[in-house]
Amino acid sequence: MALRAEKKAATRTAIADAAMGLFLARGFDKVTVAEVGEVARVSVNTVFNYFATKEDLFFDRQDEVVVRLAGAVRAAPADPAAAALALFRDELDRGEPTLGLHPDAPAFWRVVGDSPSLQARARLRGEQAELALGDALAESGRAEDEARWIAAMLAGIDRALHGQIRRSMLAGESPDATRRAVRGTAERAFAAAGRALAAPPAEDRAASG
Repeated sequence: MALRAEKKAATRTAIADAAMGLFLARGFDKVTVAEVGEVARVSVNTVFNYFATKEDLFFDRQDEVVVRLAGAVRAAPADPAAAALALFRDELDRGEPTLGLHPDAPAFWRVVGDSPSLQARARLRGEQAELALGDALAESGRAEDEARWIAAMLAGIDRALHGQIRRSMLAGESPDATRRAVRGTAERAFAAAGRALAAPPAEDRAASG
C-alpha cells in the first residue's frame, strides 16, 4: 500500500509540474488539459482523476493552504493570534513554497493577474480558509459570532501579509529583503490582534469605570 501511495503521489506531482511549466510559459487560459496530459504522458482522464478542475492544476496545494491557519489554532486555541504568528514565522524560516519567496513567484502571480478564473479561485480559497479558521475557533469553545469575527481579523492579516509578499516580489525585491520586511509586519499586526483579543469587552470597561 505504501508503494502504491508513493506512485500516486509521484504521478500527481508530475502532472502538476507539467501543468505549471505550460502555464508559466503560455498563460493559464491558453493551455488545455489535453496538453497537460500530453506533456505529463498521461491521459486526460488521468489528469481529472487527480485534479477536478483546471484551476486545481494551478493551485495544486490549495487544500493545504485552506486548513493551515485552522490547524495552527487547533493546536493552540487559547491564543489564536500568537498561534497564527508562530505559523507564519515558521513558514518564513523554512521557506514554505506557498509563500512565494522564490525566483519563479513573480511569473506565477503574473499568470494569476492575467486570468479572471484564477483570481476568482484565489478569492474563494481565502474565503474557505477563513471559514475553516472560524470553525476551529468555534470548536475551541468560543461563541459562534465571536469565532467568526476573530477568524475574519486573523485571516485578513494573513491575506495582507501574503499580499505584501506578492507586491514586493513583483516589484523586484529580493526574497531576503521581502522576508525581513514581512516578518516585521507580521510581528506588529498579530501583536495588535493579540492585544485586541485580550482587551475586556466594552461593557466590562464601562462597568469598571
